[in-house]
Amino acid sequence: MDFSSILRQLAIYALPVLIAITFHELSHGFIANKLGDPTAKMMGRLTINPLAHIDPVGTILMPMLLLIFTNGQFVFGYAKPVPINPMNFKNPKRDMAISAAGGPMTNVLLAVVSLLILKFVVFPLSAFVPEGVGAKVLEPLAMMLRSSIIINVVLASFNLIPIPPLDGGRVLVGFLPYKQAISFSRIEPFGMIIVIILIATGIANYFVIPMVNLFLKLLQLF
Repeated sequence: MDFSSILRQLAIYALPVLIAITFHELSHGFIANKLGDPTAKMMGRLTINPLAHIDPVGTILMPMLLLIFTNGQFVFGYAKPVPINPMNFKNPKRDMAISAAGGPMTNVLLAVVSLLILKFVVFPLSAFVPEGVGAKVLEPLAMMLRSSIIINVVLASFNLIPIPPLDGGRVLVGFLPYKQAISFSRIEPFGMIIVIILIATGIANYFVIPMVNLFLKLLQLF
């Protein structure tokens, strides 16, 4: 991938990625706050300012290096997790699962919004604006919206992998009986190592790809 291609890819993906991770993390803190845990609010994480959610390594350095060295075939990253104290919840097990589910569901909602803007705003406008405006404004906007759909669907699907500390793992803990939930939650300190192994071996694709396809089929309803 040459330098101009890298810059073009970054220009198309940067804003959708920032919006996706910002609202993903914001939703965790917002729901937790509504359920009785003000930790994220007190730490200034209930904000749409992406700087509050960016992790320098996970959000910037790692995705850029993977974009360059894998020729855009594999990009992975993460944001700073929103701090949540489940001891503030009335029902810690249930409320932790609800706040965890908020992130992926927010990404699905963002994918729906991106699709609706693309379908009912950008496409109709392209038939009326001058060709030059379409090429300079609407075409890049359409590419960013398409990227937003894919990014949000993939982010939601990836985070639903049922291994803590990913959202899917925390949701699963909320559904398990108490004893099994405690046992399963003990793998959380090793969860990201397990997830990286699953990604590196391709095993994660057996979960993520069907989830992506499911969400894309649901989006066709819109």
